[in-house]
Amino acid sequence: MKSENKELLRLKFREDGFIFFPNFIGQDELKEIHIHLDMLILEKVQSMPPEHVFYEDRNDLSTLKQLQILHKYDPFFYGMMFNSRFEELAKMLLGDEIIGKNMQFFNKPPRIGQPTPPHQDGYYFMLNPNEAVTMWLGLDNVDEENGCVRYLKGSHLKGMRPHVKSNTLGFSQGISDYGLDDMNNETWFTTKPGDLLVHHALTVHRADNNKSNSRTRKALGFIYYAKKAKEDTEAKEAYQAKLAEERIAQK
Repeated sequence: MKSENKELLRLKFREDGFIFFPNFIGQDELKEIHIHLDMLILEKVQSMPPEHVFYEDRNDLSTLKQLQILHKYDPFFYGMMFNSRFEELAKMLLGDEIIGKNMQFFNKPPRIGQPTPPHQDGYYFMLNPNEAVTMWLGLDNVDEENGCVRYLKGSHLKGMRPHVKSNTLGFSQGISDYGLDDMNNETWFTTKPGDLLVHHALTVHRADNNKSNSRTRKALGFIYYAKKAKEDTEAKEAYQAKLAEERIAQK
């Protein structure tokens, strides 16, 4: 990529707080992703710790909605996460060396896939400065019916919004004052398998529930922190411990 193109992309990202890359990966790589994802779900999910696996209905294995740290369970996903085009893109957009933190699988099963509450990823990250990116790689055709991602343009420039506990498993916090004005100013994209969305840690975003009767809404997520961002590890560990206690209490 030419340096002037990189600068334009970085400028757009800094102004909007998100950026869309159609056809970021091709069909052959998508096939490999599905093969490794299917193998991981079949062979390893049952032995993964509960904090790495989420279901819409924990009594129904077909309702798998989220997996954490895929790169720890399969070298293929490690290769996608590190020393890859995704890592290089994160470096370019953040203008810094980066630290790869997490690779995730997301799904909203047909009919029962719950909405993702409006939130800012930086609320969970607990960084100073809150400089990080989240990437969302589509594995299905996604539109308004099955839960497209919705952004508030420029919201990353306005600081952290107030968050409160949500009732959505896997997304424990949601913005408390998200209103009609916010909804009227959302930007969303129809995406195809292989399309990539990237947003800043402070960009406000959400997704609707899956209203389709038959279509899944699968995607991979990548999280990269800027090297200059310092993590409040003590606060984060306390937060994670509290979430684990609440999850155990719900069983």
